[in-house]
Amino acid sequence: MSARRSRSNGATPPSLLAVTGDEMRAIDRLTIDRYGVPGAVLMERAGSGAVDVLVERFATALRSGVVLVAGKGNNGGDALVMARLLRKRRVRATVFLAAERSALRGDAAANLRRLERGGQRVHELHRAGLVALADAASAAGVVVDGLYGTGLRGELDGRSLAIIDTINAAPCPILAVDVPSGLDADRGRPLGGAVEATVTATFAFPKVGLLIEPGASYAGEVAVVDIGVAPEAVAAVSPRQHLITAETVASALPPRFPDSHKGTYGHALVIAGARGKTGAGLLSGRAALRAGAGLVTLASPSPDLGAAAIYCPELMTEALPQSDGAIDFSRRGEAAIGRLLAGKDAVVYGPGIGLSAASRRLARWLIGASAAPLVIDADGLNAVAGHLEWLRGRKADVVLTPHPGEMARLIDGSTADVQRDRVACARSFAVASKVTVVLKGARTLVASPDGRVGINPTGNPGMASGGMGDALAGIIGAALAQGLEAREAAEAAVFWHGHAGDRVAARSGAAGILASDVVDELPSALAALQDRLFGADHRADRR
Repeated sequence: MSARRSRSNGATPPSLLAVTGDEMRAIDRLTIDRYGVPGAVLMERAGSGAVDVLVERFATALRSGVVLVAGKGNNGGDALVMARLLRKRRVRATVFLAAERSALRGDAAANLRRLERGGQRVHELHRAGLVALADAASAAGVVVDGLYGTGLRGELDGRSLAIIDTINAAPCPILAVDVPSGLDADRGRPLGGAVEATVTATFAFPKVGLLIEPGASYAGEVAVVDIGVAPEAVAAVSPRQHLITAETVASALPPRFPDSHKGTYGHALVIAGARGKTGAGLLSGRAALRAGAGLVTLASPSPDLGAAAIYCPELMTEALPQSDGAIDFSRRGEAAIGRLLAGKDAVVYGPGIGLSAASRRLARWLIGASAAPLVIDADGLNAVAGHLEWLRGRKADVVLTPHPGEMARLIDGSTADVQRDRVACARSFAVASKVTVVLKGARTLVASPDGRVGINPTGNPGMASGGMGDALAGIIGAALAQGLEAREAAEAAVFWHGHAGDRVAARSGAAGILASDVVDELPSALAALQDRLFGADHRADRR
């Protein structure tokens, strides 16, 4: 049996943090008020860093000049700094101010005065008109969006939407300052409309809305600009979101040492696959094997269980009591599964198991009986929906892996409720139920009972096909069996699963990817991640 252990101290390196708009404003405020960095200095650094991004990404396009659209707030101030610094680099800049000069305050107003004193003409957009903006943008090499930032609340008015539409119509790349204007910085949703950026130069840390869909699509490439916020301010605010990275996987599952054996990597039990759904159990079990579990037992009521053993002889199989191909969880079944639990390091329950009174009884019993961490997926989630009190009786960590529809059933809401604010939904459920939640979808989220949320950047639309969730459940089970803690296992699994899918898509295209393709890619995908972290010679070092 593998030993339970954690390889992390629970801290998230600052470079991996993602912040909400409120968290970023609090960090800025503390940096200025408590740690003595003037706001004007932060704005200068922001504008300078954004210009660096502009030059690095669009050096050739800059020869045709830049159009900058500045709002009245700090984002507008950042854009005005950019205009001044571009002039120093002898880049032609055309500036449109989407407000009257008198509306600007503080550092933004100071930078407007400084820009105009340097000889830059600034066009007030309400006087020049959208046609002038459109004409200038059509001739420019790049358009800079500095209209709105993280403080935007509520739906945009018609005038703002018209400006955004004009920016989006430009036949050239768009660089957004901090966040694309019109995008909710926390939920990643357009507030009526949003700038469709080629690159977003975001300051200090990526904003949550830039990392989740649909915000990630509006943001384009996200370039993080260091503006020198005080580390003490970051620690005081303690943002609760982070980006899951390759290092998460490679450090959680380090290269194997020569004196290890199958017992070192744990024994996972997969309870899955009623009649007609044997493939779900097989995919989950094979994924657990490919993800490195030392042993995997597939327990199923399916009369076709023998076919799974033929297809994957490395799987051990156990026939469960069944009635017409479905689980029969009577007293006899309880004794049989109780024996199976002995000596297991992780349990996966639900893929293709069916939804019946018996499967619901089994779900409730497993939660209370399993001393090993438990992954609940698919039909297991539907069994738990409406009975969240069962989770209070758990003996070990529980990981739930819902897609938005299953999450909606768990919260007794709608899919729209879930998708409206995925981060808040996953976090609130994880905290209230004291479980780890893997909310699947584009940019899968991992929410922990302590309120932390990891955002996964891997995966592609080709993975929107049957069996992918079954495979993911098996990977999480394997990671748990190898001794990872629940959050660590879930984060490593979702990145690894998506990365394997991305490798398959890069070779053969996104259409037609099978879950089994992704499962077979897992070992080489992990090796590539480990090579990136430990160096390509790490395997030789351990012979």
